[in-house]
Amino acid sequence: MSKELKRTYINFRDVPKRNQIEYTKEVEMLDDKGNLLIKGGYGRRDYFKFDAKKSRPRSRLKQWDFYQISNGKLMAQVSFANISLAGYISVVLVDLTTGKKLVDNMSLFIGGKKYPLPPMSDQPNVLEYTIGKAHFKFETTQNKRILDVKMMKKKVPIEAHFTMDMIENHENMTTILPFKNKPTRFFMTTKQNCMPCEGYVTFGSDKWSFSKDDAFATLDWGRVNTPYKLVWYWGNASTYLTGKDGKKHPFGFEITWGIGDESNATETALFYDGKLHKFGSIDVKHFVKDRYMEEWEFESEDGRFNLTLTPTLDHHSDLNLLVLRMNSHQVHGKYNGTVTLDDGTVLEIKDMYGFCEYVENRW
Repeated sequence: MSKELKRTYINFRDVPKRNQIEYTKEVEMLDDKGNLLIKGGYGRRDYFKFDAKKSRPRSRLKQWDFYQISNGKLMAQVSFANISLAGYISVVLVDLTTGKKLVDNMSLFIGGKKYPLPPMSDQPNVLEYTIGKAHFKFETTQNKRILDVKMMKKKVPIEAHFTMDMIENHENMTTILPFKNKPTRFFMTTKQNCMPCEGYVTFGSDKWSFSKDDAFATLDWGRVNTPYKLVWYWGNASTYLTGKDGKKHPFGFEITWGIGDESNATETALFYDGKLHKFGSIDVKHFVKDRYMEEWEFESEDGRFNLTLTPTLDHHSDLNLLVLRMNSHQVHGKYNGTVTLDDGTVLEIKDMYGFCEYVENRW
């Protein structure tokens, strides 16, 4: 039977407006005891100088570089995660019309000290390792991100190669969220949207290709030290909108909420021509667990994000290892409604492909 979430819907008329503290230059993130030096905030770049060696307790530190590429018909997920005690490199390919997983492979490792990740999300870097029979290389330059992965599944080779473009001075949404009364706990992520992407995934003799004409990549880059139980919502989408000038303009949005203390920042933003347009808190009206294929009607405290997601697929994954569990319902579909840029320009959104997920974690 369905049941209402314990966290009730936010009535924005009854709660104080959230602060939106913006950082515009580099700052140290942790002191030598692992205490968070920042009360929460966001940046249009990753200005937060993170040192994994300072994070306490080290066993709670989790780091990942997660890429999701889609053209509305196929979705590829390429990720590397290090959760201190273990980790993995993974390639997943899903047919969004049927929900069938065409490729699903993971190479695991135990112990994370020999697999460090870059400390900043948008600085040029190379992340390259061999894990068992899997080899991967994630490269970030000033205007591109490049992924190369080679794996084996039951003696059948898997390859994934993607190249994604970034507009000059491409802004992102980097957010730090603290946890009340837990000075060493934090949730820091970068979301990079609107990256036209081309590439392919192969599994044996089968090959699936993506074109920059209609495929976009999204980066979810995380460096977190969180409590054991965590719930979040994450929605994201990218497309081209035709402007009054007749030209195509990259547009997208990033909405994440439900994590930590959002008093000084929310992970909510629009992207237009590579620039970030910050808006306030968001929630879903009438959301009921286990009825994920009903419409998701969104509302923001400042009235700038008024979209409804009509679901077409619930991409459900449940990694359940008893004490560790990640139960995710990533709902794909079409967004319709309006959004408002910083200058007051209202954009009408019609049948824009995207997703929003509800996740419950024990990790």
